[in-house]
Amino acid sequence: MSTLLSRIGGRRAAQGAVAGAVVIGLLLWWLLPLGEKPPGGSITFSTGTRAGVYQKYGELLRSELRKDMPGLDVRLTTSAGSQENVERVASGEADFTIAAADAVETYKLAGRPGAEKLRGVTRLYDDYVQLVVPTGSDIQSVADLRGKRVAIGLPNSGVRLIATRLLKAVGIDPETDITPRADGIDTGPGRLGGELDAFFWSGGVPTDGLRQIAEKSAFRFVPIDEKLVTELHEAGGATRYYRTTNMPESAYPTVQNGAVVPTMAVSNLLVTRADADPRLTEWLTRTVLDSRDGIGAHVHSAQLVDLRTAIYTDPLELHEGARRYYRSVKP
Repeated sequence: MSTLLSRIGGRRAAQGAVAGAVVIGLLLWWLLPLGEKPPGGSITFSTGTRAGVYQKYGELLRSELRKDMPGLDVRLTTSAGSQENVERVASGEADFTIAAADAVETYKLAGRPGAEKLRGVTRLYDDYVQLVVPTGSDIQSVADLRGKRVAIGLPNSGVRLIATRLLKAVGIDPETDITPRADGIDTGPGRLGGELDAFFWSGGVPTDGLRQIAEKSAFRFVPIDEKLVTELHEAGGATRYYRTTNMPESAYPTVQNGAVVPTMAVSNLLVTRADADPRLTEWLTRTVLDSRDGIGAHVHSAQLVDLRTAIYTDPLELHEGARRYYRSVKP
């Protein structure tokens, strides 16, 4: 009798082991696309200035990619921002990057080299235009910048595009009607109130370069008029990607004192080329979506990455690898 019970127990244990193996196999199949070995090799990812959100996001995404694809070497390179990023990917100098939709469209409309090769991977988060002045400044609007010392962003940055368009929209020539300075988020905050009367920044909120200075000194944001943004949007072309919004009161609480700031937003895209490996791009897309909460714990903007909106990479066609991923998770 005891021998019979022992045999039954052995069979049940074996069945349990088989069932466990099946569960583990299914789990691996779910976590790893098609149950395949992770892609390897190396890629170059162009980010942004060291104090900006692009760089921080790139660093965190690289860490997540290492977990999912340990054989993939991800090289991060800093840049001036969106305009330079688009050019780097289009030329093959970089494989992936983040760029604002208006900068992508500007590159395409200009017929720049490699524009036809650009592809979208996912829509990420929005950049907010942040026009910063000292607390006691008499500047209350973009039009009040006439005659002032204004940082309009680094050459080849997305900030430079936006600042130039906003200034021209209110009748200010960025070269003659202000004293333009080529400061970015890495140097602009430290020069405010001394060498600068104001500076433009366009980025996810909060941006570390501003959050850090908000803890040490006072400044305020100049609202971007809704009518001005609407006029730019309706003008079409690259400016159709601008839209009115409010910077949430939680972005920089010590500066905003519970108040939202009327401003302008533009979406960011994860960009690659048509010839990027589809399998690698599929895996990378999965990691971007799956790591939203982990990255979002450190980069607040990343919390807004969403599967429902990720596929809208206008003005770029989706890369085939990204398309495969979205099809695989379609309800």
